[in-house]
Amino acid sequence: MTVVATITDEQATAPSQASIGEALESSHIVFFPTCPIRLPDAATLHYLRSELPARLRLKNVSYHPEADRITGLAADGDTTTRVTRILKDHLAEVSGFLRAHVPHLSREWTIGTCSVRPIQERGRNLKPHASNELVHIDAGAYGATDGDRILRFFVNFSDHEDRVWASKGTFEQILERFGRNAGLLDAQGCLAVRVTKNRADRTLSALLSALARVNPLARLLDTSPYDRAMRRLHNYMKDDPGFRQDQRDYEEMRFPPGSAWMVFTDSVSHASLSGQFAFVTTILVRRAALRYPQFAPFTLLKAREPARHPLAAAS
Repeated sequence: MTVVATITDEQATAPSQASIGEALESSHIVFFPTCPIRLPDAATLHYLRSELPARLRLKNVSYHPEADRITGLAADGDTTTRVTRILKDHLAEVSGFLRAHVPHLSREWTIGTCSVRPIQERGRNLKPHASNELVHIDAGAYGATDGDRILRFFVNFSDHEDRVWASKGTFEQILERFGRNAGLLDAQGCLAVRVTKNRADRTLSALLSALARVNPLARLLDTSPYDRAMRRLHNYMKDDPGFRQDQRDYEEMRFPPGSAWMVFTDSVSHASLSGQFAFVTTILVRRAALRYPQFAPFTLLKAREPARHPLAAAS
């Protein structure tokens, strides 16, 4: 079964008629053949395609709204100011679209980065943990998520090349097939790791939260048992030869120039096989805001917890 749910232009312009939220929460890639938001003008897109690759310090150029700063660019002040404005404007377009079409998900959400990816994904020969070409589940975005969802909105702004993705299914399917090998499940299929915070975890999070009031980027240092479990699965998927060779539910999909797509990248496995020039916006959605929490990885992991003895539960 395909993980892609296509949204027509009519659905994208009529929020009351669209089933975007249901498709998104039920572990689908929501695909818009025509990008439903306003993009920069043609001259600006040409500038990003022609000038940005030579001015990179990192693989992505990212705007961090919590610090109101840009990273990844080795350029003069005028270039930095121009690219910052482009990404801030794009972030406003994406967040406005989401507020209109899935308003329940915007409740207390955290706006992460808005990035531009100007490098060809194919053939970068990166180490496995850094490679987008290997199928994986996203984990640990922007510090501790504690089970909140990682939502990403992509736009292909290439003028000629599809962006090609691959998937091996949803988090639920991956957990069932590979959870034991990844160390998340025991031999009986019960959860073998902790996913909720203890006192030490809560103390660390409180300290980093206080520090973040001085330096907003300090929250990136935070973690949680849930995020560590998801990172373990993420690393297993990229490192294990057996998983990398397994082709069950393998599916490739193409996103043409001018198209857009969004997905909870913590619940749909994915790899970016090829393509150049994309906008990527990341938002952390509160688990409490979901209408279909049964599809959330946190819920699926908690459901695997072994039953506690009544006397132990009462103590």
